[in-house]
Amino acid sequence: MTKQDIERGRKNAIISYITIIGVIIAYYLNNEDKNKSTFASFHIRQSLGLWLTFWALGYIVGSFDSWLVTSSFYLFFAVLFIYGFTNAIGRKAQTVPLVGAFYQKIFANMGK
Repeated sequence: MTKQDIERGRKNAIISYITIIGVIIAYYLNNEDKNKSTFASFHIRQSLGLWLTFWALGYIVGSFDSWLVTSSFYLFFAVLFIYGFTNAIGRKAQTVPLVGAFYQKIFANMGK
């Protein structure tokens, strides 16, 4: 990724972490551009994976009916989202800990 690519895709990378709707908006904004940003595509894959995992696991965690389990779940995902969001703001393409490399592999065809 070049500096120019990072600057061009930074806005879309940041948008992608703002709700699941932000992922969709950032995806279409990045694909409309004739020079798609690989930096934005990287962060779109990261945030899409985080949001899908959050909703899938949230459904399961909601059945436990325990404030300890639920608050731990929210804290875990808040840390991951903040990590990804600060990387997008800081112009870094670092994967989210534990699951980021998996998201890059699973959504490899997205954004190409």
